[in-house]
Amino acid sequence: MSPRALGTLALIAAAQLTGCAAFRSYDTELQQTNQQLTSGNVDGALTLLEKNNTGDDKDLLYYFEKGELLRSKGDLAGSQAAWGHADQTVIAWEDSVKLDSGKYLAQFGSYLVNDKVRRYEGYDYEKVMLTTQMALNLLAQNDFEGARTEIKKTHEREAVIAELRDKEYLKSEDEAKAQGVNTQYKDLRGYPVESLNAPEVVNLKNSYQSAFSHYLAGFVYEALGEKDLAAPGYRQAAELRPNTPLLDQALLDLDAAGSKNTQTEGSEVLLVVQTGFAPARDSIRLPIPLPINNNLVITPLSLPVIKADTSTPFFDQIGLDGQPLNLTALNSTTAMSRRALRDDMPGIILRTSVRAITRGVAQKKLNDVNPLAGLAVGIASAVTEGADTRTWRTLPDNTLVARVRLKQGEHQVVLPSSLGGTHVQIKIDRPYQVVTLRAIGNQVYTAGLAAQVMPSTLPQAVAANKP
Repeated sequence: MSPRALGTLALIAAAQLTGCAAFRSYDTELQQTNQQLTSGNVDGALTLLEKNNTGDDKDLLYYFEKGELLRSKGDLAGSQAAWGHADQTVIAWEDSVKLDSGKYLAQFGSYLVNDKVRRYEGYDYEKVMLTTQMALNLLAQNDFEGARTEIKKTHEREAVIAELRDKEYLKSEDEAKAQGVNTQYKDLRGYPVESLNAPEVVNLKNSYQSAFSHYLAGFVYEALGEKDLAAPGYRQAAELRPNTPLLDQALLDLDAAGSKNTQTEGSEVLLVVQTGFAPARDSIRLPIPLPINNNLVITPLSLPVIKADTSTPFFDQIGLDGQPLNLTALNSTTAMSRRALRDDMPGIILRTSVRAITRGVAQKKLNDVNPLAGLAVGIASAVTEGADTRTWRTLPDNTLVARVRLKQGEHQVVLPSSLGGTHVQIKIDRPYQVVTLRAIGNQVYTAGLAAQVMPSTLPQAVAANKP
């Protein structure tokens, strides 16, 4: 490697060292933000988010988090505006992929730039869940036509992602062979391999298609009288989550839909309960043998791991008008996040290994001609080589649903005692209606026209949000 090239590498390392992204602890920031949300202090959570994002050039994660916080506050218009900014960023990403996927993959696969100092583009499941959450905002206002638009966008986004990832995985395999990097995540001693090989992770078709998103699509199309589009939505949901009675029954009942008299037979109501937070990402260092200067050198590499959120106990039953009602789990963000990491690990290991090899060779040569430059590279590397821990943390973890037929009027929903036995009053006044509740810790958040958390005399605080 020429002295000029060595100098360039040193400058890159120095630039990474001075970049604020290299020092930012996103997970720490969001732990504090989520603690405020868990305690019922949405305004405090929003204040922290703004405090940690003071620049004019707000990134994708800022709009992800702000949209969810405003939704928890009951500000659906503000939430939709924030998520609209995020959606435009994702659309720009889609356009770049469609224009030249080869160029995009070459830029993203660069070995010299650490993942955590790149501009955040969002994980595939986050891009898809964005439009799903936007659809829920609209359905909270009984805007089924608006929700239909977001659902259509979700399907189109899935197609773009599917085509890109097929190309990316093939490219990663070829480059790993060319670079002589044969390490796989299952070979990493000390890495929690079992978390990526768990049945709920391996059984997912991919990291970005959600049974809930497709079931919601079927429900929206059915409500709009578009049975020919509802059936594929229900069918896709059943394929993504086999042997789920709720999903199988949706197809069987579709033919009978639309013939009911809502005054005598009731309304079709989809109760959506979203709980907890998306998992965090952490960075661990593991010793990996790498070929450097014709020697096999044990080199510590930083790799990401998924840490599940434990703020909210899992539950799958609520009370409705004094009767128990079972919920069906249709989405786990933790499982999707682990599947995304499982699929991404070959590329992460490749980029991290090649960067370490290149750095090791360069540092030895720099030490021979300019020890200070070699020291600069070493210091910069120590700071910037942590794994990328950024991820959408306020996104709900579990999404569970129940579909019921209710008479129009007021009904009472009671959540488990682990959530303070919170009572929620819902008002049904449409042939088809979607009611969404968000449970975090012992808080219950609602937004929109149909649901309201009732005051509680229990010592736990509850968050009652009115539109």
